[in-house]
Amino acid sequence: MNGIWLDFERPLIELEKKIEELQGLQGVEDEIERLKAQAEKLKKRIYSNLSRWQRVQLARHPRRPYSLDILPLITSNLIELHGDRRYGDDSAIVAGIAQFNESSVAIIAQQKGRDTKEKIKRNFGMPHPEGYRKALRMMKMAAKFDLPVISLVDTPGAYPGAGAEERGQSEAIAVNLFEASTLPVPIIVLILGEGGSGGALAIAVGDRILMCENAIYSVISPEGCASILWRNAAKNKEAAEALKLTAHDLAEFKIVDEIVPEPIGGAHMDYATTAKNITNVISKHLNHLLTLPKNKLIEERIRKFQNMGVYKN
Repeated sequence: MNGIWLDFERPLIELEKKIEELQGLQGVEDEIERLKAQAEKLKKRIYSNLSRWQRVQLARHPRRPYSLDILPLITSNLIELHGDRRYGDDSAIVAGIAQFNESSVAIIAQQKGRDTKEKIKRNFGMPHPEGYRKALRMMKMAAKFDLPVISLVDTPGAYPGAGAEERGQSEAIAVNLFEASTLPVPIIVLILGEGGSGGALAIAVGDRILMCENAIYSVISPEGCASILWRNAAKNKEAAEALKLTAHDLAEFKIVDEIVPEPIGGAHMDYATTAKNITNVISKHLNHLLTLPKNKLIEERIRKFQNMGVYKN
């Protein structure tokens, strides 16, 4: 019973408590097995019928794996690089070189924090302009040394503070969008947890957009949307339904290329299985992208994003 439980998970609590209480007692093995089977059925019923707001809660779960939890499980020998060579280093963005399936890749990832100290250090996963410029530096290095890029997205959005605006937040995001669209190497993007607005999109232009089963990806948070539409942030559940921000919604809209399955109950239940699933899906797409000529890679990437909207010349 350790850890944090969400409201819709409460029916599991009593079953888990009973199982824990019976553990170690003699002559109750059959009862334990019966309760475990009952709990498993209940889990499947709960997690196969989640609302969009419940997916939002899972995407924000305090124990959900962050980028620095997943990277050691899917890569090796990560060498992190710091700073944008203009202003400073932003810990909300992790960038570096690593080994993925014995090949060198460039890593760009957004990182939240677990405890108060780390949350402050990582700015709650909300990058400043220097973070996005560090990501751009990594992209250019990847192009120079012909390294595929793997980008992990997990942010509520870019930091909206006055200092960030003074240092060119919108310009930094816009430049990343432009440069990534024509980068001559494969780019695979994984929406790991939250994908919030331009703060996510700044490192999410790629050849393949993958999304974890319980992640979310949207132009605005449900609370922000509710505040604008209804002048009431408490209408977050209605906003989540309207935004259609889940992996299944975005796959249907052809924004996302493939959904990465999570263990029953969410990625926070089993980091190892989540990482294995991520590795398998990234490997499949990366192996294909590496066979494409660079000009075709860029053409298909641009066409992919052009097809996401409706516009007139």
